[in-house]
Amino acid sequence: MTFEAHMHVLSLEVVAALLFVAVVAARPRSRALAEIGRLTPLRLTLDVREGAASRSFDGLCPIAIGRASGCDLVLEDPEVSRRHARLESENGVPYVRDLESSNGTFLNGRLLDDVVEIRRGDEIDVGTTRLTVRAIEEEWT
Repeated sequence: MTFEAHMHVLSLEVVAALLFVAVVAARPRSRALAEIGRLTPLRLTLDVREGAASRSFDGLCPIAIGRASGCDLVLEDPEVSRRHARLESENGVPYVRDLESSNGTFLNGRLLDDVVEIRRGDEIDVGTTRLTVRAIEEEWT
């Protein structure tokens, strides 16, 4: 094998390795449902932008989100299902879960297809309402 051919093969290996790292880094922070286990209370502070109105929401996980009056965070957005999504936690890590809503739940522009970890600054879209995670604090009882 010539030096040029050998360098070409090495270059392809480097490109393949970089592509692999990029794909792994771009994956959402999803975890299998079986890994989530026991719910752990966390206090979340959210900025809620519903239509032209904005408000703050402070609640203890788990937090049910939807139009139903029994939800912890009740929204009037007609694009939101009665029980749309839930914020929950385990071992101090908060997650968002879609509750088989009609229009889906999005985290940072990506449609959820599993339970996904959330972090401060993340944006959760339910219907036309945007929830921005402002703070995550452990709740000591």
